[in-house]
Amino acid sequence: MFRLPGSLGKEDNLNRQEKKEVVEELKDRFSRAKAVVLTDYKGLSVEEMYEARSKFRDANVEYKVVKNTLAKIATEDTPIAGARDHFEGPIGIAIGYDDPVIVAKSVLDYSKDNEKFEVKCGVVEGTFFQAAELKSIATLPSRDMLLSMMAGAFSAPMSKLAAGLRASLARFGYALEALKSKKTE
Repeated sequence: MFRLPGSLGKEDNLNRQEKKEVVEELKDRFSRAKAVVLTDYKGLSVEEMYEARSKFRDANVEYKVVKNTLAKIATEDTPIAGARDHFEGPIGIAIGYDDPVIVAKSVLDYSKDNEKFEVKCGVVEGTFFQAAELKSIATLPSRDMLLSMMAGAFSAPMSKLAAGLRASLARFGYALEALKSKKTE
């Protein structure tokens, strides 16, 4: 079986079958992705590209360089179809399968550190966003943080109810004790 290269089709010598397999692999990744961010990596050295991939890998984000024609074909019938027209020039794709906020945050953080690395646009859970809109998504708390905030909001009324019931029982107990002591006098 053909093993996909790290650059997913950027090689010039792929035969028709290999191109078909690259398109299928990309289509699968695009279908599973919660977020995809398109970047322009023009001007980055090999070392800078390695550093970017390493930072993205630490955040559970894949970063691939793709051949635009293959990527355009792969976007058909996927949530990424809205970004089809933006596959022009040297394009790198950051793909995240878990938390879409982490993808936007990690790519934008790296672009702040490296002026040559430019964020073009992205698709988050099927909705297309320009680079400026991705910045607002990156400011959101992560999915885990939002879930913990929601759990805290749900547990607060329950703990207040439990404290109120505990206090009512204590007051009832004090009243019974007072009534008992009054009768014994």
